[in-house]
Amino acid sequence: MTRIVVRDIPPRATWALEQGGVHPLLARLYAARGIRSPEELDTRSAALLPPSALKGAAEAAVLLADTIAAGRKILIVADYDCDGATGCAVGLRALRMMGATVDYLVPDRVAMGYGLSLEVAQLAAARQPDLVITVDNGIASVEGVAELKRCGIATLITDHHLPASELPDAAVIVNPNQPGCTFPSKALAGVGVMFYVALALRAELRRRGAYAELAEPNLAALLDLVALGTVADVVPLDRNNRILVAQGLARMRGGQLQAGLAALFSVAGRESGRAATFDLGFALGPRLNAAGRLADMSLGIECLSTDDPGRAMNIAQELDAINRQRRVIETDMREDAELLLASLDAGNRASLTLYDPGWHQGVIGILAGRVKEKLHRPTFAFARGNSGELKASGRSIPGLHLRDALDLVAKRHPGMLLRFGGHAAAAGLTLKEDRLAEFEAAFETVCGELLSPAELSRTLETDGPLESGYFSLEAVRLMQQEVWGQAFPAPVFADCFKVLSQRILKDKHLKLKLQKGGQRFDAIQFNFADSAPEQIRAAFRVDINEWNGTQTVQLMLEHFEPA
Repeated sequence: MTRIVVRDIPPRATWALEQGGVHPLLARLYAARGIRSPEELDTRSAALLPPSALKGAAEAAVLLADTIAAGRKILIVADYDCDGATGCAVGLRALRMMGATVDYLVPDRVAMGYGLSLEVAQLAAARQPDLVITVDNGIASVEGVAELKRCGIATLITDHHLPASELPDAAVIVNPNQPGCTFPSKALAGVGVMFYVALALRAELRRRGAYAELAEPNLAALLDLVALGTVADVVPLDRNNRILVAQGLARMRGGQLQAGLAALFSVAGRESGRAATFDLGFALGPRLNAAGRLADMSLGIECLSTDDPGRAMNIAQELDAINRQRRVIETDMREDAELLLASLDAGNRASLTLYDPGWHQGVIGILAGRVKEKLHRPTFAFARGNSGELKASGRSIPGLHLRDALDLVAKRHPGMLLRFGGHAAAAGLTLKEDRLAEFEAAFETVCGELLSPAELSRTLETDGPLESGYFSLEAVRLMQQEVWGQAFPAPVFADCFKVLSQRILKDKHLKLKLQKGGQRFDAIQFNFADSAPEQIRAAFRVDINEWNGTQTVQLMLEHFEPA
């Protein structure tokens, strides 16, 4: 059951924004998202929170400056998703700008699992670095950090995941979510944390006089990478993250982007000159993530760290091919999941736990997300891991903090979860195959306790009707230029329409012709093959459809019900 609701739009805040020079349409949308003054929309880089406010950043800068001055070797241990890849590329580029000798290592997802595990630490130690930097991982790597310390190797952890009760014994930890950190933005992605460490290092080198006669490195040149990782990791777009993303998008639109990003835009059929958050989240991000899911994220990191346009294009084409393969695998898994779901009554459940021995580890997170979106239940999808183990990736709904829910399961069932971690909206875990049924029951109990009946009913928040004059290419472009994302959602409108005609495209998409007043609209609802009644109330986004060189406004239906 999905309910279409309209966000509260405070008239006083709308008026204040309009008086401050904000376009009336944007003023209404921003007011509904909690913006109260034009100052909150300042996306200049000068408005960023300072690195000095981030616990550990100054100490990390001293450690890195000393390491660079002594000519010692640095090794970055990256994660295998888009956030980890962009964070690693930012680390490589920034540190090399500042004179470091630096290389990287990214774990094999299937063989070694997530983060700086004991096995990954041993692999890193074999490379004989003097300092290991983790990017987008490490806050839970107690054993890995201890192993590196035993080998005489220092560790700098840069991460944004929630810590457990025990922190690793690293030389320095930089994580806005660690105990005692008062950094106002807890929503930094892993790439954002690495970027802040780079800013702190530049400030430390400046203090030491390194740039008395040399030009300072331009770290703003890395903001395209920061923007991509931030959007793709679906972290909340608080004000600080919106600044980072806005600055990155501005560079992309101005043609000041890394060769790898330019190549990814090209293979995705998107224009970097009109870059929007949608492109980052749904075109570039998935192509990078596909490498980590099905192949080797080294491909993605190489794409983002090379300055050779030809090499970047070759890698981007390879990433695009891997992403097509990922889609085929995902389609097969979704069909399997739908057969499984047919035997379940999601309405009587507070959670879903899905498993098929043939599922691919790299795609279970996407599958869990699709099922969660369709049935509005916290969902874990499991695949076979190593030696009798199962690995799961989960996605949650508003109202359930997934990592905290797993923590409660772990406390009630000691030893059942071999490993777990994550965020409010997404998490992962590993357990023995023979304990799957026990986990399913335990997770269902916890979700039943923590979720209210209202939270188990999907609510689709909208911005209400769109004024007739804003069904225009100019208004759509105006909205697309803004920064939207997690916790700062893109505009979705709601209104009643008469259905003039409808047909099914490719056996799975509903194409409609709608009318409201004297206006007619083309509309489409993807992955929906049911028919619509004569009068509908629809929740929709407005987009631009291009066909034979002609651009028209098209409504992208999210949901509809009889009017």
